[in-house]
Amino acid sequence: MTVLDRLAARLREEGGLVADVLLEAPQGQATHGARALRGPHGAGREEELELVVEAVREGYLLHYGDSRLLDTSDADLALLAGDRLYALGLALLADAGDLASVAELSDVITLAAAAHARAQPSLADAVWAAGSEAVGAGPLPGHADAKAAARRGDPGAEAALRAVARQLSCDVAP
Repeated sequence: MTVLDRLAARLREEGGLVADVLLEAPQGQATHGARALRGPHGAGREEELELVVEAVREGYLLHYGDSRLLDTSDADLALLAGDRLYALGLALLADAGDLASVAELSDVITLAAAAHARAQPSLADAVWAAGSEAVGAGPLPGHADAKAAARRGDPGAEAALRAVARQLSCDVAP
């Protein structure tokens, strides 16, 4: 069972409006959860971290992209479902006591939203690449400075975030 299948099953079990608009089968790929598994922080927590990152990623996609799990014909419901998936991922991490990863994914949500507000989707992709890696690796050299640059809207922020992501992987595609 893929991580997207597991996430859909969890949403089905919870029931409610989100469960009512689940697609028959997940569409697309889950890549950001796998990024978190490359670092030492993910050792022994692979299924949990992968599910958490993909839940938050799905929340992001419901706000700014194409959902892999839900029928988004009702835009208002899609937005609420996105918020629900953000909350699900962060709550799972908080329950596990992983406050560093909660902070990291909170930064990802905030910085990606700011990038979209500035019409910079490629910056949002770089935020996701670096943030996903940092969830699995813990603090990465240069990451705090790169996030600060993104907050300020510095032109070099995207390149700095991609350099952070490359510390664990040469694959930094969105």
